[in-house]
Amino acid sequence: VEHNAHCAFMKIKIHLQKNDEDEAIKQIKTMMGCIDFNPSSLMLTTHEAIACKAVRVAVASLTFLLGLYSPGKPMPEREVTVLRTLIELLCREQGTEDEILKYSRRAKLRMSDLGVEDFFGNGPVGTRELNWFAGNCWNMGRRVAKEQKYDLSAEFFELAAEFFGGASNDEGDGNRPTLCKALIMSVTSMLQAEELNNSPLSDSDVKKGVEMLSRAGKLLPSIWPSVSVASDQAEANNFMFLHTFYSYQLLDRMDTSAHPQQLQLVKNFASSKACTPSHLLKLGKAASEGTPPNLLVAEFSLKASIKTALASHSPNYRVISAALRNLACLAGLQDLSGSKSDAVYDVYRQAYQIMVGLRDGEYPCEEGQWLAVTAWNKSYLARRLNQASVGIKWMKMGLDLSRHVESMKQYTADMEQCLEYFQKLFHSEAGEHALLGKNPDECSQQEGAPSTSMSGSMSQPVLV
Repeated sequence: VEHNAHCAFMKIKIHLQKNDEDEAIKQIKTMMGCIDFNPSSLMLTTHEAIACKAVRVAVASLTFLLGLYSPGKPMPEREVTVLRTLIELLCREQGTEDEILKYSRRAKLRMSDLGVEDFFGNGPVGTRELNWFAGNCWNMGRRVAKEQKYDLSAEFFELAAEFFGGASNDEGDGNRPTLCKALIMSVTSMLQAEELNNSPLSDSDVKKGVEMLSRAGKLLPSIWPSVSVASDQAEANNFMFLHTFYSYQLLDRMDTSAHPQQLQLVKNFASSKACTPSHLLKLGKAASEGTPPNLLVAEFSLKASIKTALASHSPNYRVISAALRNLACLAGLQDLSGSKSDAVYDVYRQAYQIMVGLRDGEYPCEEGQWLAVTAWNKSYLARRLNQASVGIKWMKMGLDLSRHVESMKQYTADMEQCLEYFQKLFHSEAGEHALLGKNPDECSQQEGAPSTSMSGSMSQPVLV
């Protein structure tokens, strides 16, 4: 057979009929070396390979074809069409995410180099091409995110944002909502990749994330649905929360001078219709666990979570109880009102006031038990610090809470007996100290003096 492009193409067809993909790919390379080779032969080879369901051969043929494109050189097919077809074929195969990302990047680069209309085309055809690349990157971002490939997901969503934003100079017109979501999802994936890989973001990545969220922030109003549909509103609420949450996280990477900015960010979100008690609880926990923690944001978020939850028609007591627990722990770390013991006690008193009047089991049992046990145990610590009156106050609180927690009711009789013993001991000491002109809380406990337990014995009153 004479060595020319036509003969080489015929050999490729024979190899495809035999399902010999490796030989078919080798023959493509031979065909490209023929003196009469024309790029249109690669398009014919691609169609033949697709007809024979030889995806790998079709991908190879299109890849070789892409390597021939250069400015001003006439080609049998537009570059954007070749790229789209290649990506479509790769999407059919497993484990091709890196290749899809590679050619999606190329499309974005060519869009930047040539301009949107010169690369994608004019009118409705160009718009469809552009939207196809944007939508495919969005779908790929979601797909790899489900597989926890967050590094890839972040890049796909970033590319989706570039394509959605490429429609015009005013941030994509009708694509504004999806552009906003893509920017937020890219930063979300970036931070999830950091957590999964235990690899801190570089300063440049943090700066990039801040810029993307700043850009998304200007588009946030566009994601709110014009028609009141519950599912659409829930999605919009979630994206607004994600924007706030991850903006807070990135600001947290900066020095403490960002703390006032973080507080204003959370306050702005709390005043929006997208905010829910659950969102505020998550923000409060994030603020209290930061390095260093932003105690002002944590206190504001947790208190706002409780307030808004209680104001709803059907209060979520699981959210309320979790916020109260976090607020109690926060007050224990640092009192924000200047009186540490009172700040902690006020949280327990608020919890008790909420629990009074609720049906059994309506307030989460494990949270109610935690409050009762920790309140009771605080009384022992106060007694060890020679703060008898404070100890009695906490014992009363622990007992009051226990009466409203089903799993604690078995202990109430012993707790009442213990409290009665403790009060008698306190009043006895108070009488002795009155004769000496001293306050019992200011005097040291005598060596060997008894500390009471639940049962009234002389062991420590610690519930476990």
